[in-house]
Amino acid sequence: MQRSAGILLPISSLPSPYGIGCFSQEAYNFVDWLKEAGQTYWQILPLGTTSYGDSPYQSFSAFAGNPYFISLDALVEEGVLTAAECKKTNFGRKADDINYHRLYTERGRLLRLAYSRSNISQNEDFIAFCEKNKWWLDDFALFMAVKDRFGGKPWTEWAEDIRLRWQNALDYYHQELYFDVEYYKYIQFKFDEQWRKLKAYANSKGIQIIGDIPIYVALDSADAWANPDLFQLDEKNVPTAVAGVPPDGFSATGQLWGNPLYRWEVHRDTGYQWWITRLWYCFELYDVVRIDHFRGFDEYFSVPYGSDTAATGHWEKGPGMELFHAVEHALGKRNIIAEDLGYMSDSVRQLVRDSGFAGIKVLEFAFDSRDTGSASDYLPHNYPVNSVAYTGTHDNETLVSWYQTITSAERTMVRDYLYDYATPEDQLYKSMIALVLRSAAATCIIPMQDWLGLDNSARINKPSTLGKNWRWRLKKTQLTKKLQKEICQMTTRYGRRNWD
Repeated sequence: MQRSAGILLPISSLPSPYGIGCFSQEAYNFVDWLKEAGQTYWQILPLGTTSYGDSPYQSFSAFAGNPYFISLDALVEEGVLTAAECKKTNFGRKADDINYHRLYTERGRLLRLAYSRSNISQNEDFIAFCEKNKWWLDDFALFMAVKDRFGGKPWTEWAEDIRLRWQNALDYYHQELYFDVEYYKYIQFKFDEQWRKLKAYANSKGIQIIGDIPIYVALDSADAWANPDLFQLDEKNVPTAVAGVPPDGFSATGQLWGNPLYRWEVHRDTGYQWWITRLWYCFELYDVVRIDHFRGFDEYFSVPYGSDTAATGHWEKGPGMELFHAVEHALGKRNIIAEDLGYMSDSVRQLVRDSGFAGIKVLEFAFDSRDTGSASDYLPHNYPVNSVAYTGTHDNETLVSWYQTITSAERTMVRDYLYDYATPEDQLYKSMIALVLRSAAATCIIPMQDWLGLDNSARINKPSTLGKNWRWRLKKTQLTKKLQKEICQMTTRYGRRNWD
């Protein structure tokens, strides 16, 4: 396998004058920066439209894109917004922080304004987009329009007729909310148009996009509302059990995610058509797909609905290789990364091996007693070629803060493993990045915060918490030529440079 490297940076974390990273010129500049840094991959987080808590892993749809990422500058160029309207809008005052409340109110207002001026119903490309994507777009657009009508409440709290999708209610809301439905289709059209343009540019520069998809959909999603038979819901469409993970060294009560669980016997009866379609669509958007919480396909943790914590849950058997045989039969071999972190069993390891997908190795887990997995699996000398190695992921502490929070004995283990007792502590993160890059793993992905040597003020997510996650943004001044050169030199030194 060819050796390669990439950087993990969410779209939302890009610099931008409009409150959040998006498909603007800054994104194209970052692609150029990656190319000059010798990188092959840009790994991003899920692009879905986010809900309460702002997590990209809790989306209103498995297929719809996040309107926050639409470039306002592009809409100005089209003439449906003015530069003055965008400039005078307050999206938040901090260049390194995302103010989601301001985004929700102000971006929504501007996008509605753009739609009102677009005359989109006469646009042939829009009509073709709606026809091509009607299999998910119709349900999603109606879902969002009805959600607005009910004051943003989850669909499980809507009036019974539309909650249960009675035909007369569907007909009524389609007619009553016609322009609201069209607005949500317009937003998806613009998202799709701009994202495909950015991805094509990245590919032209030799940069491949690693997309990330959650294993589960959100309960409050168009997917669960429109396809209740695919999920463990009762006759009133109330969940009987939800997803989570058991207690571990990081959380004494586990993590209660609350996503509806799949009714795998129904998926099996349909030949896993929903999953095949989902992955086909993902490969329309990304070059490589990382599937989050891959172990859930072997065994998934089922928590009774209404539980306060995940401690009351138990393991159930997932579809295993049967699902991936069906996917390969329909789509051929695809480039998939299996996020196989967390509690590992022999059967999970076997599933990853049988699938042929690259597993994930995280350096931090090799020295951290809080991790319940097998530490030796994460020591770089044990990384198999068919794996993707990270210093840490979006769910972990930054490398700098992680080193400060582990025990003194664990810090000694790091020094011993590096055989480095001289490098100052504030520079040791570079030695650890180099350790990952010189491993046998075919691909290495380093979070941008780790390349920058930032502390936990730049952490993306702390699982099981709300309020401070998904907010960090990169400042333009941090993307220096000096850092770019250093990354390129280290990437070249360990045979991972992109020479395209």
